[in-house]
Amino acid sequence: MALIELSHVKKSFGKKQTAVHAVNDVSLQVEKGDIYGIVGYSGAGKSTLVRLLNGLELPTAGDVVINGQNILALKNKELRNFRKKIGMIFQHFNLLWSRTVAENIELPLELAGVEKAKRRQRAQELIKLVGLEGRETAYPAQLSGGQKQRVGIARALANEPEILLCDEATSALDPQTTEEVLDLLLSINKKLHLTIVLITHEMNVIRKICNKVAVMEHGQIVEEGSVQSVFRNPQQEVTKRFVQQDLEPEEDVEELRQAFLRENPQGHLVTLTFTQDNANEPVISQAIRRFQIDVNVVYGKIQQTNEGSFGGLTVLLTGEANEIEKAITFFKEQQVGVEVIERG
Repeated sequence: MALIELSHVKKSFGKKQTAVHAVNDVSLQVEKGDIYGIVGYSGAGKSTLVRLLNGLELPTAGDVVINGQNILALKNKELRNFRKKIGMIFQHFNLLWSRTVAENIELPLELAGVEKAKRRQRAQELIKLVGLEGRETAYPAQLSGGQKQRVGIARALANEPEILLCDEATSALDPQTTEEVLDLLLSINKKLHLTIVLITHEMNVIRKICNKVAVMEHGQIVEEGSVQSVFRNPQQEVTKRFVQQDLEPEEDVEELRQAFLRENPQGHLVTLTFTQDNANEPVISQAIRRFQIDVNVVYGKIQQTNEGSFGGLTVLLTGEANEIEKAITFFKEQQVGVEVIERG
């Protein structure tokens, strides 16, 4: 049985005629030990979905089953006890500014009635785990953004949860700090075998640490699967946009494309998609030797996921039309993904 199982879940706000369907008929499964990413643009419904997992929101329809418990069947006290096994970290940290690092981490244990000595011991264990030794008595105002998020992570782990929910946990951080926090979450997942559900609008966050991903749009999951399969072969337009944004350079890509086509009006603009199985193979040089074509690189990038590498290279193929078609067939035979963007 999956640790998290959603079956035809809906969540609506407002009256019938004007209701907003934030989550609309979502079904998914998260296995124990997964780092499961949910990605979508603003308004896709991902924040509402994650709040359904810990009972902060209850579904309008459908079932939310966590570790064999249907949260709709839980009474008030049972629901409070259930929530102790689900930790949550937030985009804006949600720390108490009048409490020190150690006191913020101890807060969930204090609310649970754990005695003082045990609270302090647990806080020290967690301070070491998240790399905040020496900052125990500091206040949030004295911490960097990354340090504040580490406090938030430690606090979320205080009750030894089985699931950690991350709601845009890195959106307020700079790129370097984001990398450090993601490395910490990956380490925690491996050390504690903790299941993590991470929602974000940043595909690089998914690529960095997740093993599975669901793409949301208009309250629905439109695509899901392993990170490798979704990145290598996105099916839906919204997924393609996310993946392309992660692969494209910072320059104006459309301007680059148009410049190449202006200079080579008979060329074929083609995106080649590589996986860890063929990313290091010299398929382009082989194609140039076999066929009467020239290959100009427009842009490209090879990225690393938690489970391997993938990447894309957009090239301009020039030459006789039949030779270009032969080269495209050759790329496909070599298990390289081929998408013809524009023909000259």
